[in-house]
Amino acid sequence: MARKSKYTHEIPKGADAVWRAALYIRLSREDGDKEESDSVSNQRVLLHSYIQEKPEIELVDYYIDDGWSGTSFQRPDFQRMMEDIRRKRVNCVIVKDLSRFGRNYIETGKYLEQIFPFLNVRFISVSDMLDSVERPGQMNTILVPFKNLINDEYCRDISNKVRSSLDMKRKKGEFIGAFACYGYRKDPQRKGKLAVDNQAAEVVRMIYQWFLGGMGMLAIARKLNGLGIPNPSAYKQQQGLAYRHPGGDGKTMLWQDRTVRRILTNQVYCGDLVQGRNRVINYKMQRCRQVPRQEWMVVENTHEAVISREDFQKVQSLLTRDTRVAPSRGTVHLFAGFLKCADCGRALNRRKNVHAYGTYEYYICSTYKKAKDRCTRHTLRVDQLEEAVLHAIQQQVEKAVDVAALLERYRREKGEKAVHFPFEQSMRESRERAQKVRKLKESLYEDWKEGILTREEYLSMKASYQSQLDDLEAAQKLWQEKIEESKKGQLEEHNPILESFCKYRNLTCLTRDVMTELVDSILVHEGGKITIRFRFSENCQALEKKAGELKRELEDGV
Repeated sequence: MARKSKYTHEIPKGADAVWRAALYIRLSREDGDKEESDSVSNQRVLLHSYIQEKPEIELVDYYIDDGWSGTSFQRPDFQRMMEDIRRKRVNCVIVKDLSRFGRNYIETGKYLEQIFPFLNVRFISVSDMLDSVERPGQMNTILVPFKNLINDEYCRDISNKVRSSLDMKRKKGEFIGAFACYGYRKDPQRKGKLAVDNQAAEVVRMIYQWFLGGMGMLAIARKLNGLGIPNPSAYKQQQGLAYRHPGGDGKTMLWQDRTVRRILTNQVYCGDLVQGRNRVINYKMQRCRQVPRQEWMVVENTHEAVISREDFQKVQSLLTRDTRVAPSRGTVHLFAGFLKCADCGRALNRRKNVHAYGTYEYYICSTYKKAKDRCTRHTLRVDQLEEAVLHAIQQQVEKAVDVAALLERYRREKGEKAVHFPFEQSMRESRERAQKVRKLKESLYEDWKEGILTREEYLSMKASYQSQLDDLEAAQKLWQEKIEESKKGQLEEHNPILESFCKYRNLTCLTRDVMTELVDSILVHEGGKITIRFRFSENCQALEKKAGELKRELEDGV
């Protein structure tokens, strides 16, 4: 017995002898749709002409999804059409072709083979000449799922090509986002470039300045709200942009501490373009997932910086420290995030002691506070710590000033090339010697051919000359490294390391800015001794060593 087709419909009779049709239209350039031939107006004309020749079909409504991908069936008008089908308002669906209905092979097949037959819905694809009532046999052929598979594959291919094109633009440093980040705007004169939005950029600069000055992120958010400055989402809407933050309701203008953190960690503000932080899972699932930081696409120096790279790095360093702010304070303490126990490596906690003679603050090891058998007190008074750190920084500043003065004097008296002149002379001698050995090696072959040398002598002398050449090439490489090192060791016109210290030559009190710029960490030992680790310590030592060598040269009159 032959199997009954699942496309057998219950034909309307009597008062229901007319099929109530939904004309479904869809267009999306994301799917690679041909805008002219598949346009909404052309589809409308084609479908309307079709039902004019079918007296048994009555038009109920047009259902149009313009700009919606066919890979998903969560489309507004498609869902409205399905609701009308369930309410028995519609019992016939007509489309231009199968690709207009959908480009998801699995979901399209589910609707055509299960949902529509179950709901007794007639399906017509005009260009494909498919009609589940007049030609039900064609719906059972391999042609229908094969066409759906081709439509799905075509969409996947277009998606991969679009993704590759966008990745290429990202690598070239072209901005491809819909909206520029707060502080910038799309440059109307240069496609794919960012231009500074001066009004918003000034707010960004204030945020960095306040944070480097010791304010916490929550305090910064409160201050911005107190000044009546709209948050980034509200600001973009005020500028006439159709922007809506995916995590917000679009109504509030208030700043949040997480918004401040996002600005403080955004590398775009120092002139680099950072893209590819999120990626769509695939062409069928339009949901994004976060991409690991090492896979982000970063192109440096693509646009004007709002924040200097030095200030940005300082902020990133501070964000890694434990700098919690007490609820009653708007700023972090002077040493917050810098103090560590020299033995257990944990942070020190600040405490206050009140007695009959007055009040003083001190630091104590956080490990000792929680478990006295795990570490010792490592206690140190705040006023004593400030005095010791200030004195150490002043000494380091004096050294930097002396080194800068000495290197400037050497440049003035000896000239720039004097430092690496001996290395260049040795390099020149090695090259001349290598050239002579190479000529001797080349002459060996002729001596062997003329019988002046035996084969054994030829091979032995050839190996000896090659060994000399290898040694000379290694020596040249060494001299070149020495030249490069000597050039790096010289004082540049604007040495950022020395400038960082020298600008505090008249320092009389500690500030958060000084700590952030000069100090990496402070180790507190038991008994009150401290070890200060300065930033650029290795570079400073190298400069001091170079200054010592040059000083001896100046004194010896070399």
